[in-house]
Formats: sequence, C-alpha cells, structure tokens
Amino acid sequence: MRVTATVNGSPFSCDVAPGERLVDVLRAHGLTGTKYGCGSGECGACVVLLDGEPVNSCLVVLPRIEGHSITTIEGLGTPSVPHPIQEAFAEAGAVQCGYCTPGMVLSAYALLQRNPHPTREDVAAALDGNLCRCTGYVKIIDAVMMAAARLRGEALS
Repeated sequence: MRVTATVNGSPFSCDVAPGERLVDVLRAHGLTGTKYGCGSGECGACVVLLDGEPVNSCLVVLPRIEGHSITTIEGLGTPSVPHPIQEAFAEAGAVQCGYCTPGMVLSAYALLQRNPHPTREDVAAALDGNLCRCTGYVKIIDAVMMAAARLRGEALS
C-alpha cells in the first residue's frame, strides 16, 4: 500500500507493508533521530509529532499517517541552527547519552506550542511518557523552563 504524508515540511510517500510502524519507516528513510526504544510505547524514545501532537511512533501503523504531518527531531533544528529548546538542553546539561533527547525535545516543543508559560509541574506532566535513565529530570525540566523563557523573549539571569 502507498502512504502519503508530510514529513518535516516536505512531501513524503512510500510503499509500506500492512502493520509496518512509523518508527521503522522513518529510520529506514534516514531520519535516525527517531530512536527505537521499547517497542511498546512506554519509553518515549521514538516520540515524533503527528499534526503537532507527540505520539510514540512505535505504536503508529503507517495507514494512520495518510494525509497528516509528521515532525521528527530533524525537522526542528539543525546542528548549525538548533532550536532554542535544543540549545537549552545543551546549556542546562540536560543530556548525557542523548538517546531520550529527541523525544524529550519534541514533547517539550509540543507543550510550549500550546502553553508558553508552563509551570515546572506542567513540564513534568508533558514529559511523563519520556524516560531518561542517565540524567534524571531536574536538568531536563530546567532546560524546558529556560527554553520557554527564551521563546517568550525574556532575558535569563
């Protein structure tokens, strides 16, 4: 079956087998920032945005994306021009191995799109489905709060 969608702002079309998962197709097409973690939607390593909402791509079968928009970490920023959330993660030391980082950043992005003034509790709730086994969550929450302030145009002290 042929599936057509928008991926990172560009038209995307491919032939897929029944039951094929979004995480596998994205990675096969070179979008390796989407990580494969648990395969059961528990860890958040494979989070992408489906029409702006975070989803575990390991649970999304390809027919579901027909006509929709997918954003992966590659669509948010680049190494030379990172998104402010990516910059904040680096500055706050909110990364270690980096495996969970793409999913965390995309979940944070979705939160800040709908709530530019989150509380620390809002951030924790938005990241609830993203597991980190290296850094803990204090620096990650700090990074999202820093990014929110920057995106609002506030100077950081």
